[in-house]
Amino acid sequence: MIRFILNQNEISTDMSPGTLLLDFIRYQQHLKGTKIGCREGDCGACTVLVGETKDDVLRYTSATSCLMAIGNAQGKHIVTIEGVNLTGLNAVQQTFSDEGATQCGFCTPGFIVSLAGFCMSSESPSYEKAIDSVNGNICRCTGYKSIERAAQKINDLMSVRGKKPALQFAVEHNIIPEYFLGIEERLKAFLRELESESLLGVTHSQAPVKFLGGGTDLYVQQHDTMPYEEISFLYDEKELKGIVQKGNECEMGAAATVADIAASKVFIEYFPGLEKYIKLVSSTQIRNMATAGGNFTNASPIGDLTIFFLALNAQLVLANAAVKRNIALKGFYKGYKALDKQPGEIIEKISFTLPAKDELFNFEKVSKRTCLDIASVNSAIRVKIKDDTIVSAGLSAGGVGPIPLYLAGSSEYLTGKKVSVELVNELIAIVQTEISPISDARGSEFYKRLLLSQLIKAHFLKLFPALSLQKIISIPA
Repeated sequence: MIRFILNQNEISTDMSPGTLLLDFIRYQQHLKGTKIGCREGDCGACTVLVGETKDDVLRYTSATSCLMAIGNAQGKHIVTIEGVNLTGLNAVQQTFSDEGATQCGFCTPGFIVSLAGFCMSSESPSYEKAIDSVNGNICRCTGYKSIERAAQKINDLMSVRGKKPALQFAVEHNIIPEYFLGIEERLKAFLRELESESLLGVTHSQAPVKFLGGGTDLYVQQHDTMPYEEISFLYDEKELKGIVQKGNECEMGAAATVADIAASKVFIEYFPGLEKYIKLVSSTQIRNMATAGGNFTNASPIGDLTIFFLALNAQLVLANAAVKRNIALKGFYKGYKALDKQPGEIIEKISFTLPAKDELFNFEKVSKRTCLDIASVNSAIRVKIKDDTIVSAGLSAGGVGPIPLYLAGSSEYLTGKKVSVELVNELIAIVQTEISPISDARGSEFYKRLLLSQLIKAHFLKLFPALSLQKIISIPA
């Protein structure tokens, strides 16, 4: 039995827990404001807000309901466009109307819901955050300038909030209905009830065929079959959550999301470029859902988190009901979509050594769209420096082979070398011997080789800005 709060109403359903939340909302609850667009998490027309208590505080994040199983809604507050409606237009809707920020209207509910989530955040508002909240929403009509003006006005409204609680301010300024003020207590009572009835784990199959984290890629690949699978849900498992520092090591649960990484004090401290890296990883809605373990297990040759953590020489703890074992992430991939993972095993934990003061890190990505697309080519590098000499290095690349690549030969070649333009040129030549890109929809083989050489240049120019761009070649002749 799946139970959650949908807008103001408590929902209880015995439908398959793998059913998509989008389909449940539209076809079972007949709430048609949540639109069916791409069904791949790309357009944002199906955006909902997901409210849950973390550390005894109610927080809302946006999500694409076309990739979210109702099993992952268990014990949460799901908000559709109907859930933020007032008798007249709410403040966000009115601003869109005033600025002409809607034309055909198909995408508008997703934009309104995303911006409502921005208004309900306890973080200090800014225009940049307002725009970032809708980076997963696409509009084909307006050209976006009117939407940007609306976002600016909404941010101007939020800028006078001061220290007033976000939900209280949003209710007082007609952004959301008053019932939101009672959701936190309702949800806590609801969760206590579910725990007493042992229903929080009811969605776990005793003989799972599929393990499911955030579902952001699995539902894209298998959207027709997933609603009927036996599923073991991992997304809300407490033992798979958390990011902690233990000495010079970072240990994180495999169900930690991209958004968790972005908010982690450990990552913020040790990765100065983290905000830039995170903005290269999909959209806000997807970052709120996508898990690190899911990204690794999906085994995409261009998985952003996979490439990020390969350069860090991350280690995995794989576990089943009886046995745990350790394996390096770079040894996890045996071939295209082939893993060193036994049936019934899941990734439980991920660990890596945090960069020391004499170590530098960078992540780069090229995709056809900035926020929503998967990479054409991506790459990460970690180097330890002493007296302008590279003591150790780790270089990874995606989109240039059948698996996410740890470039072992290139990494070894860097060790013991002084940083120079000549070294970068030599490195680019060696990298070309380690990769085997193919021509496909994301570019030709030559284009991908060129892209990776450019990303390697970008690594060194950002980490060592004194290098001369003009003297670094793009690709060996």
